[in-house]
Amino acid sequence: MTRSAHATISRELYERALRVLPGGVSRNTVLRKPHPFYAARGEGCVVTDVEGVRRIDFANNMFSLIHGHAHPAVVTAVTEQMRRGTAFTFATEAEVLYAEYLCQRVPGMQKIRFVNSGTEAVMACIKAARAFTGRSKIAKTEGAYHGSYDYAEVSQASSPADWGDVDQPRSNPVARGTPQAVLDDVVVLPFNDPEAAVRILGEHAGELACVLIDPLPHRTGMMRATTPFIDALRRWTEEDGSLLVFDEVIAFRSEYAGAQSWFPQAPDLTALGKIIGGGLPVGAIGGRAEVMDVLNPLAERVLFPHMGTFSANPLVMMAGLTAMQLYDRDAVASLNDLGDRARRQIADAIRTAGIPACVTGAGSLFRIHMTPEPPTSYREAYVDPERARRTRVLLDHAFENGIMLVHTGSGSLSTAMSGREIDILAEVLLGAFRKLKEIQ
Repeated sequence: MTRSAHATISRELYERALRVLPGGVSRNTVLRKPHPFYAARGEGCVVTDVEGVRRIDFANNMFSLIHGHAHPAVVTAVTEQMRRGTAFTFATEAEVLYAEYLCQRVPGMQKIRFVNSGTEAVMACIKAARAFTGRSKIAKTEGAYHGSYDYAEVSQASSPADWGDVDQPRSNPVARGTPQAVLDDVVVLPFNDPEAAVRILGEHAGELACVLIDPLPHRTGMMRATTPFIDALRRWTEEDGSLLVFDEVIAFRSEYAGAQSWFPQAPDLTALGKIIGGGLPVGAIGGRAEVMDVLNPLAERVLFPHMGTFSANPLVMMAGLTAMQLYDRDAVASLNDLGDRARRQIADAIRTAGIPACVTGAGSLFRIHMTPEPPTSYREAYVDPERARRTRVLLDHAFENGIMLVHTGSGSLSTAMSGREIDILAEVLLGAFRKLKEIQ
């Protein structure tokens, strides 16, 4: 599993793409220098590119594949549904079956509605919270990624030049032209600091629709939210009349009922996506029936009208239902055990190489940091130019030796993997860490 010396087909495809796509891509995460590589097919935990090079896939399409590629049961479910039709201006039984399944699986979800992406799910959660409370402001933690909705993306790319005081983080835009009114309606909290969070929230009592939290935020360092932090937010929102919203688009894979099962109280709303689509585009918003009923089109006054041409698409519903039924309690426990093994072996490789790095994560997720100690906040996890350079060396070495990782130095496991793939990952990363030792 080595990189092709002359990726002619990928280079030619990229030259064509540059003429019709901004930057030659439709999503920035696939960019590589000197050009992206193009997939030909995926089977299990292996992706083969158009040059015929095979790599073990620890990226899993940005954590969205829980069973790897082309799982036979998912392929069968989608194929059978495709023969019956791909989309209708009708509801389908598949939507009902999947909604029943997820509501049974997650105790905090009494009702659910499907959308088409994690971004859309977070957006719907925010709009539902506003409709329920009649308030416009939201709060979120500094650096946390919640998709590309204007309000949800505030502060996700803050830097030392603009992030302000640690006890009063600033609301910073990602995209040029973001309205100032958007920034004014987003309160930024330090992650895992309950005292500071409650103090900042107290300055906006009676104004907030919701507090939006990822319990295992990838961009903030892939460290679990602590129970004292979540408890403090839960108590404050209950007293304030605002809602607690979990973004589990990534974190849901961590436990059978999602990462929210780590905590004694459920959130009011949860945004889902990624693995619940079985490899197809998906999102969902679920939560307390009282809150979810703001979407009820049969109400005398509809507080949050919601439509979507491809929401609850039957192909997605069948793919997702099949995938999640396969990801049962035993499968979750087995994959989490494999995740523990991966993090242990990565940590062993770091110690063997003797470099200032560490690994974080939980469940079937991991992230490698170019810092000697695990970060506890976005500011500690912040990737400066030197850390970015070292991460790029790591990623390039892994890629050239048959391992695909996410551009942040993160990875995820799939049920298609075994200890063999973890051993290969650790061996390749040891080589990368030794290379970093030589050039530091």
